[in-house]
Amino acid sequence: VGDKVMVLARSGLWQEVVNVPVTQTFPMPEGMSFEEAAALLVNYITAYMILFDFGNLRPNQSVLIHMAAGGVGTAAIQLCKTVENVTIFGTASASKHDSLRESGVAHPIDYRTMDYAEEVRKISPKGVDIVLDPLGGSDTSKAFNLLKPMGKLITYGVANLLTGQKKNLMAMAKTWWNQFSITALQLLHQNKAVCGYHLGYMDEEVELLRSVVTKLVNLYSQGKIKPKIDSVWPFDQVAEAMKQMQEKKNVGKVILVPEAPKEESKKAEN
Repeated sequence: VGDKVMVLARSGLWQEVVNVPVTQTFPMPEGMSFEEAAALLVNYITAYMILFDFGNLRPNQSVLIHMAAGGVGTAAIQLCKTVENVTIFGTASASKHDSLRESGVAHPIDYRTMDYAEEVRKISPKGVDIVLDPLGGSDTSKAFNLLKPMGKLITYGVANLLTGQKKNLMAMAKTWWNQFSITALQLLHQNKAVCGYHLGYMDEEVELLRSVVTKLVNLYSQGKIKPKIDSVWPFDQVAEAMKQMQEKKNVGKVILVPEAPKEESKKAEN
């Protein structure tokens, strides 16, 4: 009682009071803010397990990170920097490139105006060692083709299904139709690996998740990782917070809090 904790839950966290199983709570390290705690677990567990448990990231390798300015993207960049001489390619809109370079992305690519696969090949003709794929559809095929021999593709989302404010059935059908498919025999001939990751289906893996969180807390305490907060919004501005993400303006995490920070409240009163 009274401990400050980070919590994992599939849903239902946009409220003031929640119940979660004790196995899904983790003590916050010294010096961590609640906003950072809210930004840490889902994104950093995902990025860590993708890069190290599936990706087996090692010194002198190269990684392509899509949506590099988002939550998992910023976590993955920081985690890549904990390994010596990793070359990071990152896709994001042009306005975010300076921020990406500062954070350690060697080659930011504007996916809106360029073919990112062509851009990667210009710099690294053989491709990359690891591709993190949150996109799905035809982008998963492009990712697989960008892998070097012994390369690994980890798919962990289908962002291509989300095209705007309303469900676009044509976009959904197109993504489904273009969804990547490969046989074991084809993998054998290509010397490549394809992995799938979904944190939401890890509920039972208590010891595994706890070991990952322990490693992340150690990295945080050493100053090697720090959740990047884009902005903090009170619950009554949730629509504006969602718009910030929908319009792809955020660099890092968009955080919801029950009430506006006190400084802002005072300004509003004045």
